[in-house]
Amino acid sequence: MRELLSKAVTYATSTDTRPGFRLEEQTGLRDWELAELRRSAAEAERVDVRSLRASEENLAKYVNPPFDTLFHLEYAFHLLGDVAGQEVLEYGSGWGENTIVLAHRRAHVHALDISPELIAINRQRMEVNGITSGVRFSVASAYEVPTPDASVDVVFGMMILHHLDLAKAAREVYRVLRPGGRAIFSEPMRSSPTLRRLRKMIPCRLPTHVSPYERPLTLAEITEFSKRFVLGRTRSFDLPWSRAAERLPFLRTALMPLRRWDRVMLTRFRWLEYYAAIRVFELRKL
Repeated sequence: MRELLSKAVTYATSTDTRPGFRLEEQTGLRDWELAELRRSAAEAERVDVRSLRASEENLAKYVNPPFDTLFHLEYAFHLLGDVAGQEVLEYGSGWGENTIVLAHRRAHVHALDISPELIAINRQRMEVNGITSGVRFSVASAYEVPTPDASVDVVFGMMILHHLDLAKAAREVYRVLRPGGRAIFSEPMRSSPTLRRLRKMIPCRLPTHVSPYERPLTLAEITEFSKRFVLGRTRSFDLPWSRAAERLPFLRTALMPLRRWDRVMLTRFRWLEYYAAIRVFELRKL
């Protein structure tokens, strides 16, 4: 495993000779990706390998989830639709929780992550669950996906963009998608300046599995990221009271009623999306 990490660090620190790519830009990107490698290695250490076997009950949740689900991941899989036989790039696959669902939906999955440790766990997950074909793996940068131009039907990225340089990621997602191809993302949000200020007032040391570069996104950042695409279906999730109920044990019993209230309020009052903690959105390349 250490040897894999060493190879990934060598890759991340190699000199980029593309025209117009400034040395200071390369240095900043190198530091960013090295921080992500360290974060991912810490995340991999926390994985309980006994949890790698997927239950039929859990997989069933993501086969055909309803459009009005209360859960952002289920909604992302609702947007995915029928991908049997399609080329799906899982952008930031992590340790494979979503890879196995994509494989069960009979997509041709390309699971990409910068972390050799997480890819190794993802491979192990596929083996444990008897997935022997339909999935290939790449340890690579999100900015240099090892796949030809216009070769991907769907880019599926769950909680990945907030780790990345958005401009570079947008260019790469656009490059790999076929005309008419789609990208589906789910991202943490903090658009409200008031909520951002309140969060900064709460002292918190970053755990080892959190990179200093990751941050919740804003609606303005997503709008900028989406400029070259056509925006499709989108939904926001988790207003502040639901986030509080998720984190505070004495409010835990109120979580599901509050999520149902979120759905009603966000449907009726779209301006409340400004205060939502998660956004799922679909983009299409013309």
